[in-house]
Amino acid sequence: MKLMNVKGTNDNLPQKEIVKRKVINTLTDTFEKFGYLPLDTTILCYYDLLASKYSGGSEILKEVYTLKDQGERDLGLRYDLTVPFSKVISMNAGKEITLPFKRYEVGKVFRDGPVKTGRAREFYQCDVDVCGLEGSYIEAEMLSMTVLAYKKLGLDIYIEVNNRKLLQGFIIEAGIPESLAGRVILSVDKLAKIGELGVKKELEEYQIEESKLNKLFSYFKCTIEDLDNLNITNNFFIEGKEEIKELFNYLKELRVTQCRFTPYLARGLEIYTGTVWEVFDEKQRLTCAIGGGGRYDKIITNFIDDGNTYPAVGISFGIVPICEILETSINESLYDLLIIPMDTNTESLKLANILREQGIKVLIEMTGRKVKKALDSANKNNIPYVILLGENEIKEKTLEIKDMNNSTNIKVDLNDIEKICQIIEKR
Repeated sequence: MKLMNVKGTNDNLPQKEIVKRKVINTLTDTFEKFGYLPLDTTILCYYDLLASKYSGGSEILKEVYTLKDQGERDLGLRYDLTVPFSKVISMNAGKEITLPFKRYEVGKVFRDGPVKTGRAREFYQCDVDVCGLEGSYIEAEMLSMTVLAYKKLGLDIYIEVNNRKLLQGFIIEAGIPESLAGRVILSVDKLAKIGELGVKKELEEYQIEESKLNKLFSYFKCTIEDLDNLNITNNFFIEGKEEIKELFNYLKELRVTQCRFTPYLARGLEIYTGTVWEVFDEKQRLTCAIGGGGRYDKIITNFIDDGNTYPAVGISFGIVPICEILETSINESLYDLLIIPMDTNTESLKLANILREQGIKVLIEMTGRKVKKALDSANKNNIPYVILLGENEIKEKTLEIKDMNNSTNIKVDLNDIEKICQIIEKR
């Protein structure tokens, strides 16, 4: 048997896993400060549930991993976190869940699609959603949370923001048939990547007059302030304009300066019904979006279909691209301290356990290798402190704590556990 990973899957070795866990812990701590509750949904779902979000011809259903249980029931692995979230709302709203409901979830999803850079078949998603709230008020709070979350990760970001209604209004005003609006939106969403000529080339087969496309492109140069000066009266534009203006007024008061009005942004997917946004690395270490979201008022409403409305807005944080950016800057160890026993195995175990009880992460050198090799290993694994515990240290009740980063030694009383902890925790 040849040992290998399934195509499109990867194992995370410790250093990468350390980075991923730091990212997830930082994000979830931020989410909880904004009142979001943790949720864990099932990976294994009935196939009918997974298929219910889309029409039968949807491309996503081609990527669902399907299987049968022993009762010959059709099952599948979840391909996102939105369908399971919709299921939870449907099963629990008015019972264990009271709307509005704010939740976050981090978990693996599976898609049997093409494998290429940035696309795997097994990967993590991190979603934050609110169900049961309409309007820009919650969207402004979510965007301010987004800025804070990336700031805590040490990332400078900017956020492109638009409104799908506004974009639809531009398309109608340009004289483009509403029947082509979906196709046009998919193309103009690529405007920053392929330019006007690229968008026009994509739309050639639909025989849209160039004058209409030029009129549409002219709207994409608008600022928020320009919107009031446009003589556009269709309802899509009017509603979108009011929503985007209200949102940016909130952001101004909150001093969230990272958001940029981007009139052609659509996020591609048809699920979005209002505000949409994408997050980018200011330093452009990656040019793809490292997060994105928006309002999707129809998904859960149509999914439950009980006569009530379930407005929703959410954001996904790109765990994979975030980790890719931070891998070179996060150089941490899982350990605070390495103890090297010098014929003091029992005493080393005792000291390690005492320090562990105080929250210090301790590794004991147990291979019996020479001290130099043990110290080299500590450096390689970024362990910041080392204690050599020999018979003299036990007899004299005095330790030397080696600071591996500064190449200095700190003397301390063996029994002064509080002092030992203070030295180690300073890092």
